Amino acid sequence: MKFITEAGDLKGKRVLVRVDWSVPMHGGKVIDDYAIRASLPTLQYLVGEGAQVLVATHLESTTDSIEFLEKYLPVGATLLPNLRANPGEEENSEEFARELAAQADIYVNDAFSVSHREHASLVGVPKLLPSYAGLRFAEEVRRLSQLFYPKHPFLFIVGGAKFDTKLPLLKKFVNIADDIFVGGALANNFFKERGEDVGSSLVSGGDFGLADLLASGKILLPEDTITVDDKILDVGPVSLETLKEKVNAARMILWNGPLGSYENGYKVGTLALARMIAESGKESFVGGGDTLSAIHELKLFDKFSFISTGGGAMITFLATGTLPAIEALK
Repeated sequence: MKFITEAGDLKGKRVLVRVDWSVPMHGGKVIDDYAIRASLPTLQYLVGEGAQVLVATHLESTTDSIEFLEKYLPVGATLLPNLRANPGEEENSEEFARELAAQADIYVNDAFSVSHREHASLVGVPKLLPSYAGLRFAEEVRRLSQLFYPKHPFLFIVGGAKFDTKLPLLKKFVNIADDIFVGGALANNFFKERGEDVGSSLVSGGDFGLADLLASGKILLPEDTITVDDKILDVGPVSLETLKEKVNAARMILWNGPLGSYENGYKVGTLALARMIAESGKESFVGGGDTLSAIHELKLFDKFSFISTGGGAMITFLATGTLPAIEALK
């Protein structure tokens, strides 16, 4: 994988930069521009080198106007229409990839957070143009790779609800971490495996081989929970005290995913954990949509060693060591 700083003379070159500016919004206004700000150094570098910069991003909606993002552009850069407006983007259409590539001389991927997807702008265009990783993309790969050879004691905290996506991560890091605290709806599957009553709590279906994970002795589950209408919705205060002891004992911490049903307002555990890690001063790596929302709510962005822009991409990279878009850049 080559980096944009290795591209040589860029003056007058048309450079297509894929970013991920599909950021949290409310009432037509951006409420968290962290991902946008993370990609600006790449755009500023290219403009400074005299390149003609074309910026491509998607919005989840195919009908939303994209013009509101133009205010973030460095002078001289141009924003292309919403990639999702063309069905060929998600279909990884060669025709759409060629349409994008025809507008540029060079391609740059600075959209780590969506690089686990096989979309035309991520894996199709690199086949057609000289292609490079952007500054933020390179930083994501470099910093997250540190977690494969962590400082010990190494504490991994994982939460959320998508068990099937996080299981490969659990299976890999059970061999790397000293302790793995499992919260959120993920913990319910472990409770059920131990024969405990989880009532009508959210549980993922399937046989995940959790007995082997539990037998490792590294899996820590909440000792107490907040339960409403027979549903486990957050961790309790005893669990948070245990977590605090583990955080204070650790030298390196990885955290991905909320400890409770964050989107439904059960935020106490997640917010407490964010403060806990921030105040610990330990080397910390965090990622995931709700995780970042908690950090944003508490204005703690400068208190963590590294905050990944990726949720699913971070999980996939840590589980496999690569991403489809990384392979496309090789």
